[in-house]
Amino acid sequence: MNAPDPLRPGPADLPTVLLVDDEVRSLDAMRRTLDEDFGILTAESAEAARDLLARQEVAVILCDQRMPGQTGVEFLKEVRERWPDTVRIVISGYTDSEDIIAGINEAGIYQYILKPWVPDHLLQTVRTAVEARLLQQGLSRLELDLRSGAPLLRARRQQRLGEARAAFDFERIVRAPGSPMDGVCATAAKLARYDLPVLIGGESGTGKELLARAIHYASPRADGPFVLENCAAIPDTLLESELFGHKRGAFTGAFEDHVGLFQRAHGGTVFLDEIGETSPAFQVKLLRVLQEGELRPVGSTRPVPVDVRVVAASHRRLDEEVRAGRFREDLYYRIAGATLHMPGLRERRGDILPIAQHLLALVAQELGRPGMRFGDGCLRCLVSYDWPGNIRELRNEIARAVALADGEMLGPDCLSLNLRQGRSAMTAAAVGAPAGLPASGTLQERLDAVEAMVLREALERHRWNKTRVASELGLSRVGLRAKLQRLGLEDRS
Repeated sequence: MNAPDPLRPGPADLPTVLLVDDEVRSLDAMRRTLDEDFGILTAESAEAARDLLARQEVAVILCDQRMPGQTGVEFLKEVRERWPDTVRIVISGYTDSEDIIAGINEAGIYQYILKPWVPDHLLQTVRTAVEARLLQQGLSRLELDLRSGAPLLRARRQQRLGEARAAFDFERIVRAPGSPMDGVCATAAKLARYDLPVLIGGESGTGKELLARAIHYASPRADGPFVLENCAAIPDTLLESELFGHKRGAFTGAFEDHVGLFQRAHGGTVFLDEIGETSPAFQVKLLRVLQEGELRPVGSTRPVPVDVRVVAASHRRLDEEVRAGRFREDLYYRIAGATLHMPGLRERRGDILPIAQHLLALVAQELGRPGMRFGDGCLRCLVSYDWPGNIRELRNEIARAVALADGEMLGPDCLSLNLRQGRSAMTAAAVGAPAGLPASGTLQERLDAVEAMVLREALERHRWNKTRVASELGLSRVGLRAKLQRLGLEDRS
């Protein structure tokens, strides 16, 4: 395999991301995941990365921990000193976690990604890192504003708040007239006015984070921070420090105090995504913070008061997790002051076309192909498919179609095979049920049969490698395991 071109230019208006890894395959995989959203530079050693950093401004660095000559943490320590504005992310296996924890603060590492990484999670982490860098640059500009006078600062804050409220207004959530989302947004708008904790349920990729942001910017806390954390993305040992902070010397490598997300969100909103993936031990600590309105950073003996609103989300049915003994009942009632459910795309087929048109405009602009449009055959395929990965899968499919299209018209031939085959599922009543599917039964029974077929086909194709199956289908390993257990597919036979 040929090494990727380290200096392949991206669009001038895209943030630049530097990928550092001595394995060419890993560099290529990360580039394929990120190059639609960012300009990409690659380096196969720390020395090559230094040369690139000296020549070009870089927004984010993703560095592998295990490299010959110098570890990722050691290299990122140097980056922090020489290029402090660059956001630093390290990628590593579980066996390196102690080394990462020991150096995470000294190197100023923004995030720690475990292998094998999931493409959607990697992409979202880099997007969030870029936002964090922009936020830091904004804070620097605010310091200049303070020197030039408070009235100007207040005016600019109000302007930015107005822009954020407009960008994340409930009416900006794309949907068709009469959509099931109308009721969800109307209820969320009422809840936003009151300082109640909200729990958002629904499958992965349905837009729970977007709804959480809309709740924040429609609330009295809109001028406060909105911070988020994916609880499934990092282990408990790091999650506690990330949310609650730690004191210098709390553990090996804690060379300075670290302010947690709860403190940074004081006066605003904390969005805890995939809260159902946390361990019982961590749930106890989170419950104590929510009950008492104060936290203790790791290694500290003094409580720190915090005033935050918590919006949590999970693709699991947490009430069922409580009954099964996997989620604490007292924490559930603490975070579920009010509950909302985000329906999947198959539950609101009328929204597929307006969402697809919206995404096509965005993706075509990002890829430099404005003017793209859907053909009738392509639209029929989009509406006929069940979209198990919901909006995230829809966006990926549209990006793929735009990349493959020869002209401005997107036809069915630009779509993946699974999507083209999914078109016949909507006409099963006229031509008979597809082979292997029940011709009768309740809707849930038929959906379960379709889901079982998709899972079985993916398992057999990947030789029962559940990590690869979960990555392909946009599921966590825990979520995949739960589906296999529910559908009776745990045994290879």
